[in-house]
Amino acid sequence: MNEPTRSFEAVVVGGGAAGLAGALTLARARRSVLVIDGGQPRNAPAQGVHAYLGSEGTSPADLLARGRAEVTSYGGVVEQGQVVGLKRTEGGFAVEREDGSVVAAQRLLVTTGLVDELPDIPGLAEHWGTGVLHCPYCHGWEVRDRPVGVVASGPVAVHASLLWRQWTEKVTLFAHPGRTLGSLEREKLAARGITVVDSPVEAVLSEEGGVSGVRTVDGSVVAVDAVVVPTFMRSRSQLLVDLGLEVSEQKMGEHVMGTYVAADATGATAVPGVWVAGNVTSVSEQVIGSAAAGNKAGAMINADLVMAEAERALERARAEQGAPAL
Repeated sequence: MNEPTRSFEAVVVGGGAAGLAGALTLARARRSVLVIDGGQPRNAPAQGVHAYLGSEGTSPADLLARGRAEVTSYGGVVEQGQVVGLKRTEGGFAVEREDGSVVAAQRLLVTTGLVDELPDIPGLAEHWGTGVLHCPYCHGWEVRDRPVGVVASGPVAVHASLLWRQWTEKVTLFAHPGRTLGSLEREKLAARGITVVDSPVEAVLSEEGGVSGVRTVDGSVVAVDAVVVPTFMRSRSQLLVDLGLEVSEQKMGEHVMGTYVAADATGATAVPGVWVAGNVTSVSEQVIGSAAAGNKAGAMINADLVMAEAERALERARAEQGAPAL
């Protein structure tokens, strides 16, 4: 790794809602802060951000653009780039980018998010974020009262079907290979008017650019306007692993839904000086929750820096007075 060419009190890796909120808090605390954004927001395909008070329906791109402008208005620095390495140093951390440049940071806030891994079904990826959905709080209102098909496995299948039933009475759950619904599960679904199709989905069909239905392996076609797919949510955690942190499994019962890096309620990890926020540590967090977590982590980073500065100032004062060091 090359020698650092610039130094910051805090470097934020990831420029989504969590990272920008943390950077804004730090910049307003008069900290030198750099945000390095890889430009791969999870919600890029979505038409709008929802349930975000004051920004309802704002496009993800516009929300991030506003956030970047707010950070820079307080003196923060936001740069495009991919971080490829994090390394502990005597004074904090070295942050390496893909072009080989290195910056020094006293503290780190990592908000690299997660990647949604879709089942290998033709048509899913093409409509991801538009006609293929995962979160009812993000997209339920937009498909209210319309036919929705649920493609899921494990306990998530029943949970997702019952959840989406809040937005529409027209919910169909498609069987998943290798997993048979129990009699109680079927009874519960039937009680809520949810149709169960025992033939798994072979492909998602489209018409005029939008989802029009699904074809099952027995050749049947079921008309739906949207397909719900609870994805495998894999945290972008390699940089944190390189620092010595562990990746944990997010489970619902025995079903593994994704991975995350553990942190306390403030976002502090087991590595001193490293905080996390957003989907890298909380797979189910929405945009507004990620922003709130980033805000909290930014405040905690500032508080940590304040205490470290006070300790150093006390040591200097004692040294000048000839008093013994603490």
